[in-house]
Amino acid sequence: MGRTGKNTDVDQAVIDSSVRACIDTRAQTHAGAVFLVAPEPQLQLSYADLRAQCELVESKLRGLGLAPGDKAAFLLDNGYWTTSLFLGTMYAGMVSVPLNAVAGVPQVQYILEHCDANVVFCSDAYREKFGAAIDACPRKLTVIRTHEDSGPDWQQITAGTAPTAAGVTGEDDALLLYTSGTTGLPKGARLSNRAVLAGGMNTAIAHELTPDDRALCVLPLYHINGEMVTVMGPLVSASSVVMPHRYSASDLWRHVLEHRCTWMSVVPTIIKYMLDRAEHEDIDFGNSESLKHLRFARSASAPLPASVQQQFESTFGVPMIETMGLTETCAPILSNPMPPGTRKSGSPGKAFGNEVEVANENGERLPDGTVGELVVRGANVLSGYYKNPQASATAFGADGWFRTGDLGYRDSDGYFFITGRSKELIIKGGENIAPREIDDALYLHEAVLEAAAIGVADDNYGQDVQACVRLRDGYSATEEELIEHCRSHVGKFKAPSRVYFLADLPKGPSGKIQRLKLPEMIAGS
Repeated sequence: MGRTGKNTDVDQAVIDSSVRACIDTRAQTHAGAVFLVAPEPQLQLSYADLRAQCELVESKLRGLGLAPGDKAAFLLDNGYWTTSLFLGTMYAGMVSVPLNAVAGVPQVQYILEHCDANVVFCSDAYREKFGAAIDACPRKLTVIRTHEDSGPDWQQITAGTAPTAAGVTGEDDALLLYTSGTTGLPKGARLSNRAVLAGGMNTAIAHELTPDDRALCVLPLYHINGEMVTVMGPLVSASSVVMPHRYSASDLWRHVLEHRCTWMSVVPTIIKYMLDRAEHEDIDFGNSESLKHLRFARSASAPLPASVQQQFESTFGVPMIETMGLTETCAPILSNPMPPGTRKSGSPGKAFGNEVEVANENGERLPDGTVGELVVRGANVLSGYYKNPQASATAFGADGWFRTGDLGYRDSDGYFFITGRSKELIIKGGENIAPREIDDALYLHEAVLEAAAIGVADDNYGQDVQACVRLRDGYSATEEELIEHCRSHVGKFKAPSRVYFLADLPKGPSGKIQRLKLPEMIAGS
């Protein structure tokens, strides 16, 4: 696949329309071009085929009695039909509700009760895992047995013909996605047609996507990253995506080579696994002609330690673009520029496609170099939280900017640096300590695979700094060794007084470490 310059198909008209209008346009302008590659069943979906799939999903949903604005959920791994159902539901003017397949049964039960979906597309494996949650729903749920590759078992459903979704606008809801619920009950982010298209647009703009590009999606379609970055991004840029069922360390590079992927979206944990396996791969990284088509990799969903980014680029010879996004902003809000632009290690970059500022607790803008809360404004921002007016009201400042809860600062070049979450900030002896600083120090130790610093109640300081780590396979380290390592990098005051070794750190579906769950896990240790 050769490069043809920046994509002129990506314009403002795309995000001002609906998902339906975007798919219809792509089916007209790029009918025979490939949109989706499903490796396991060896199936492909052109843009013309995509529209036909979406029309089939629409007719079946209408046959089930659903109308524009109604909700349809799914519990599935990635795949040919998972992607078709995700887009087809929105194409029909209805609201897609992806359910987190790694969540606990109580959380899925709550979401099913709360979201008001009357239809759930569910694989046999997840029907067994979440049977209690499905059966406990107080309203009638139509559960449609679905295989990710062969599709729903809906032969007996008579196709419906009305009402039409032609009147759906950019302001109408397209996606209802629940936050991970690390504190309290999950909140359902209402994402409009315009917002999800803007999420794809922001990805395309930041990464200069053209119809010649092909993404590798290894993140789940029940998470905002997989949905927006590697489905909506290719859709708005008329490019394509390779969609295996799930991430596989042994298959990742095979997919890149066989399908000539030009980019991939991963998370820091996957990057560490890739580095651990690098010497066992039958590829001469940096010199292989077969990898020349791979333009870049992008990292999101969790902070990328500067040392890991540098190791990735030196090992694989591929630029790593650190980015930042949220569920509530349809994924990307910040990205480092593409080469030859300046990429700053430790920074998720600049704003692309939306506005990002740093504000104090009163919503007042802060000068560069001053730590405050990141606030966002743009077409990609959520409409509000479903059936939660209080959360919707507090999520936005008086000036209408969305409050992310992330703390950080902007430098004089416009690059943002994240110091932590407002709820995760450690306050020791009256001094604010950003957990990210301790995390980064721990990641500099070669034995550490995952790390998270936390604040623990302390009688003398109010909070004490402690840390949880997971070691790399085949490596060892003692608690005293890691504490001394941190002292040498961040000083005695900020260094953890205790380090706990865990078999695994709790993570959400994107791979982001759920720091707020750690104090309870180590209590009594």
